[in-house]
Amino acid sequence: MKAGKLIKRLAILSVAGAGVFYGATVVYPSLASRYKKPAVEGELSKDELQRINCPLPTREDLIKGIKCQEMDVLVIGGGATGLGVALDATTRGLKTGLVEKFDFSSGTSSRSTKLIHGGVRYLQKAVFNLDYEQYKMVKEALAERANLIEIAPHLAYPLPIMLPVYKWWQVPYYWAGVKAYDFVAGSELLKPSYLLSKRRALEEFPMLKKDKLKAALVYYDGQHDDARMAVSLAITAVRHGAYCLNYTKCEKLLTTCVDGKEKVCGALVRNTLTGEEYEIKAKCVINATGPYTDSIRQMANKQVQKICQPSAGVHIVLPDYYSPTSMGLLDPSTSDGRVIFFLPWQNVTLAGTTDDPCCVTDNPMPTEKDIQFILNEIRNYLSPDVEVRRGDVLSAWSGIRPLVSDPNKNDTQSIARNHIIEVSKNKLITIAGGKWTTYRSMAEETVDRAVQECCLQPTGECATKGLLLEGAHGWSPTLFIRLVQDYGLENAVAQHLAQTYGDKAFKVASLSKMTGKRWPIIGKRLHEEYPYIEAEVKYAIREYACRAIDIVARRTRLSFINVHAAQEALPRIVDIMAEELKWDEKTKKAELQHAEGYLRAEMGLDIKRATEKDAPLNFTKDQINMYVRRFKSLDVENKGYISINDLRRYFKNVGEKIPEDQLHDILCEVDLNRNAQVDIGEFLQLMCAIEHGTVVNSRFAKALEDNEALTKKITVERSGGGV
Repeated sequence: MKAGKLIKRLAILSVAGAGVFYGATVVYPSLASRYKKPAVEGELSKDELQRINCPLPTREDLIKGIKCQEMDVLVIGGGATGLGVALDATTRGLKTGLVEKFDFSSGTSSRSTKLIHGGVRYLQKAVFNLDYEQYKMVKEALAERANLIEIAPHLAYPLPIMLPVYKWWQVPYYWAGVKAYDFVAGSELLKPSYLLSKRRALEEFPMLKKDKLKAALVYYDGQHDDARMAVSLAITAVRHGAYCLNYTKCEKLLTTCVDGKEKVCGALVRNTLTGEEYEIKAKCVINATGPYTDSIRQMANKQVQKICQPSAGVHIVLPDYYSPTSMGLLDPSTSDGRVIFFLPWQNVTLAGTTDDPCCVTDNPMPTEKDIQFILNEIRNYLSPDVEVRRGDVLSAWSGIRPLVSDPNKNDTQSIARNHIIEVSKNKLITIAGGKWTTYRSMAEETVDRAVQECCLQPTGECATKGLLLEGAHGWSPTLFIRLVQDYGLENAVAQHLAQTYGDKAFKVASLSKMTGKRWPIIGKRLHEEYPYIEAEVKYAIREYACRAIDIVARRTRLSFINVHAAQEALPRIVDIMAEELKWDEKTKKAELQHAEGYLRAEMGLDIKRATEKDAPLNFTKDQINMYVRRFKSLDVENKGYISINDLRRYFKNVGEKIPEDQLHDILCEVDLNRNAQVDIGEFLQLMCAIEHGTVVNSRFAKALEDNEALTKKITVERSGGGV
């Protein structure tokens, strides 16, 4: 009996000792490193201070510089990988140029799930398949995750993600999985994972489905603003001497003969804004074009075998009330075996993603099928009390993943997100595959290979690990308070600026104009519902934004967060850009049309309209009569349609002053055929879409409902005979 108690006590002490050892050697050093004092400007050298604070060279200066000298390295592609390569190369002292045919991160790198992660499911595959390569990929990604949060603390941060458990046997299974994830992270652990009871899980995530819920596991990964991170990489590279050019398309690879062998020696490029073509000479050309990898490889060799398998991933955005403000959710077993993330981001809820083979296109579009798939999966793990409505989808987009293809596998879900580096016979270096999290290590490996293969002479070693990105040097978690106190900005606006621009938020604030109000003193919003301000448009132009979609999609995230709000803010954005860039009326109109087309095609605006139009009309006779009466209450002239004048008259009668542009927006909500008139058919279509949850919060429908109530006369009998 005593021996049994002794053994039990020894076992408890062993477990406790292991826990203390793990905490002392892994958890404490990790947390200490996470919360160490950030770098401040006083600790920097005079040269470093000058470099990070001096005005950026203009785009014209960069073009002149890249034309007149031979580059050591020319990078084709301005996504995460290409920008990482450019930053790595230039910090080694190599003369570096980069060209991107659209804006920086305009493709895959701005359309991610916004996670910085090692890959829990890849670790699962590594364990069950005894795949050491998968394990190394997870280990590397976890180290890079910690580095990215360190070098851009204003843009990246730890995020807890919940795995709900609905079967008891899954509790130890998932617990072992997340603890293994912690263990592999080692000293780079963000925060330890933990187990929650059913009650605690519902307290943390009240929207969760309660039925059969047993418990939940919570683990930590990183989250960031992917587009802003990419722009920060570009600006940091430029500050270190790189020539990074957006809207510059590679039309052709240049070759020369060295020792009887053909060698790539640069590229013929075209400025897509002006049409000007010119050559860029380079000792080494690196292809980092993501989904376009094979098209650049085929410029060097038309017979080359394809190595990239593009896969489309669709995300949707829902209002913030669908999720807690600081807790994500992972559904590890959807109906078709895919993983769905459900994450708070930028004060909305992000859900996705799909994973389907696709063709490469400049304009990837989400489909209604993909949107419905995600909505249906969400319904499976949210409480029945939460009505998941199609009309709540604020935006939807598709991104193309550049997966490295394996001819022995038929589906993209089984393709690893690792990368390959290929050197062609003519010395074109291609970096393909990978993910946002590992962009830096991929870049380091690529430049190492370039130095070796192309006999480059760097003046230093790779210095990007721990190198702070634009805005991180003087940032602190309380920086936004200074913005409120020193400039008179709204708290929400100040927090947004600090979390987006870091210590450069003061430069943005200094560009702001007076609001004319008692409070806020400065910082006029682009849209009243979101914290983006007009000064950001001016600042974005200094950071090489050239077109309206650069602002609406990447310098702000408005189109990704709410496509309708983006459409409403677009005219003002174009006006500000026109003032700064001296656009004429023709250019302004073209930019407005171009950006409208982008919102309709790539951000899901047209899909929503099509969904409204396709809603089946199945009203009863009484319902139709009610809606006809409501329609006629606004169409007082009995024209058979409702025009902008009818809306103008209604709002005047109720004493509301609605700006003219908002009146047109209200009409456009229902005007499906775009003829500035709403007929009874369009109105019935709207009401049916509202009944089906396809449309929510329609201002037009609310106006008609209120107007019908106003026009009803109360009889003496019903009023009780009073006055």
